[in-house]
Amino acid sequence: MGWENSGRMPKTAGPASFEVRDAGGPVELVSGPPPYYSTEQQQLPPRRGNMAYAQTKTPWWNARYWRKRTWAIVVTIIVIILVVCIVAPLEVAKANKYPDYTALNYTLSDSYNGTTFFDKFDYFTGYDPASGFVHYVPQEQAESLNLTYTTTDSAFLKVDTSVGPTSSPDASTGRFSVRVTSKTQYDSGLFVFDVKHTPYGCGTWPALWLADPDHWPDNGEIDVMEAVNNATDGNQMTLHTTDQCTMDVKRKMSGSTLTADCYNATDDNAGCGVSDAVSSYGSTYNEADGGIMAMEWRAEGIRLWAFGRDGIPTDITNKSPDPSTWGEATADFPDTNCDIGSHFKNQSIIVNIDLCGSWAGNVYAQSGCPSNCTDYVANNPDAFTNAFWEFGSFEVYKAS
Repeated sequence: MGWENSGRMPKTAGPASFEVRDAGGPVELVSGPPPYYSTEQQQLPPRRGNMAYAQTKTPWWNARYWRKRTWAIVVTIIVIILVVCIVAPLEVAKANKYPDYTALNYTLSDSYNGTTFFDKFDYFTGYDPASGFVHYVPQEQAESLNLTYTTTDSAFLKVDTSVGPTSSPDASTGRFSVRVTSKTQYDSGLFVFDVKHTPYGCGTWPALWLADPDHWPDNGEIDVMEAVNNATDGNQMTLHTTDQCTMDVKRKMSGSTLTADCYNATDDNAGCGVSDAVSSYGSTYNEADGGIMAMEWRAEGIRLWAFGRDGIPTDITNKSPDPSTWGEATADFPDTNCDIGSHFKNQSIIVNIDLCGSWAGNVYAQSGCPSNCTDYVANNPDAFTNAFWEFGSFEVYKAS
């Protein structure tokens, strides 16, 4: 059989009729229009999963079709990527920042030693600015009480042990002691302190330090050796400054950080301190004949080294010190977050032995000491037989 393939319905005047035959004869008479078959492909409705449906969706990668929520997500992702790629490396670089302590050539510029040791110092007279329980005496009285004296090899600075509760006058308003300040002031340098004996005992607060007493804290303070009472915690090395000087940065040192903010108005003027081993101060230190405290002060930072008597570098002994060969410092105060040049200047070397006061007095009860600080200091002169400094020499080197 064949049908007209015209592309449209056949036009007829009436119903068509036809007869179907088979081999056995006529079978059935069929009338009506013949069926129509078009050559055009019939369009099917789109279904999910087939190609036709996929072609009707907007492409995800075309930003013109994004909604506000999509844009917000994309922007957030971009910000996170920027933080990771830009800010994070900057923070890592900041955390790893460290000054370049290039070796400097030092030559001796000043020396304190022998029988003329105290000739280069002024004696502070009067009550203690740190609220200590002492009377700082002038040079004549200090020498008459044997509180300062020298030999060819050593200089001594002591607390009075002669005045007791039955003396007249007694020590009820404070015990005699000494505080000396170098006449020369410094702005940098390498300082080598030969320390043979450190003061200790209940109620004591001794210190070897540098500061500008007339402009404190504006010109800073560097504590080289400091301890209180029986000095069971070892030596502490500390900076005290005005604002914007912190040590929460990369440091290279063997000592332990106590505090990181050097600002004097923080933590009751605790400063940014570093502690050394127990043997670095007090009875154990003295029994080993002391040692050398060396302090390098330069624009890149302030570093301190503690050398035992048996471990003093030969370049110090030969008066040609080279800190670049000394290894890791005991205390390191880099200039990373502290402008050393603006915070430290016009420094004098100061040595004193305070009693009680704002540090030793405040921790007296926790130090295992008897009575209370002022009563003990006033009534027990024999308790201060170990409360004295003995120095071999002080040497100051300048970079050339």
